[in-house]
Amino acid sequence: MHTPVVATADADARIMVLREFDAERWMLRFHTDARAPKVSTIDDAAQVTVLFYDKSEGMQLRCRGRARIERDTPLADAAWSSSDNYARRCYLGSAPGETVEGPSSGLPEWIEGKKPTDEQLAPVRSNFAVLLIEIEEVDWYRLAHDGHRRAIVGPLGDGRWLTP
Repeated sequence: MHTPVVATADADARIMVLREFDAERWMLRFHTDARAPKVSTIDDAAQVTVLFYDKSEGMQLRCRGRARIERDTPLADAAWSSSDNYARRCYLGSAPGETVEGPSSGLPEWIEGKKPTDEQLAPVRSNFAVLLIEIEEVDWYRLAHDGHRRAIVGPLGDGRWLTP
């Protein structure tokens, strides 16, 4: 469940890498490019859905919550600092969604296949942002041969069973 689908209010969905789950605060953390179109869609307190699926367990989790973007905060700084330079390399490239002549990573040629230095990455820190999602409700669904099961669960442990 490391790479869920994140869907924004404009019905756009994408797979993202989950960086952290704070079980106490029911908070998900992802990293994103501050120039990506989803950033302006999400901005502050936008409704989003995160869909997790574990094939081996036959379990689906639909997490609904409020999202916000952090750029120049201690949390964003800490997330940037803890990232590997290969991961940070993405922020050296063109903004997500730019039209190009042919297939491209968007990265400058000088960095393709190479690990950048901290000095090379310093100017692009402003392209990095953190996406935080505070989960308000989880729709748990379990696929089973003897009958599916479904429940809605809240952050306070409150919940109810539903028919699948």
